[in-house]
Amino acid sequence: MAKKHTFDQDEDDMQEQESVNALELLKEDHREVEQLFTSFEEADGRSRQGIADKVLKALEIHTKIEESLVYPAIREATGEEDMVDEANEEHHVVGLLIKELHKMKASAKGYKTKFKVLSELVKHHIEEEEKEMFPETEQADIDWEELGQEAMSIKERMAKQKSSRNQRRAA
Repeated sequence: MAKKHTFDQDEDDMQEQESVNALELLKEDHREVEQLFTSFEEADGRSRQGIADKVLKALEIHTKIEESLVYPAIREATGEEDMVDEANEEHHVVGLLIKELHKMKASAKGYKTKFKVLSELVKHHIEEEEKEMFPETEQADIDWEELGQEAMSIKERMAKQKSSRNQRRAA
């Protein structure tokens, strides 16, 4: 069983990991972002910005992993075009919402509504992946462990980029 990974893990924790299945890693990401969406809905106004920032960061990292590693591997191994194309289009729409939300404060008029739409789109996307895409592809000729290691490298790199960007902004 792979060790649980979160978007807030530090680099040392991630390097301790021996192997991780990419599909399991993505499912863990799904659970984490679903929990963050719930936390946002339950939070008071002051807490929402921090939760929203975590969601947006998590989705950006997760999307990068799927688009650069997982979806190309699925397309190559299965020849599945429609399912992968639909997933990429869903990512495109989510990306547009993320860009809009980055330009707003969580306290701004319309933010909560836009964030709810993001939540609904992401939850729909998760359901399709976990009920259709992943079961159809987990037995494909794909090295899920190797993809998992590559995914962890992307997570580490993007987490460093985000934190150094935030440190520069704070300075």
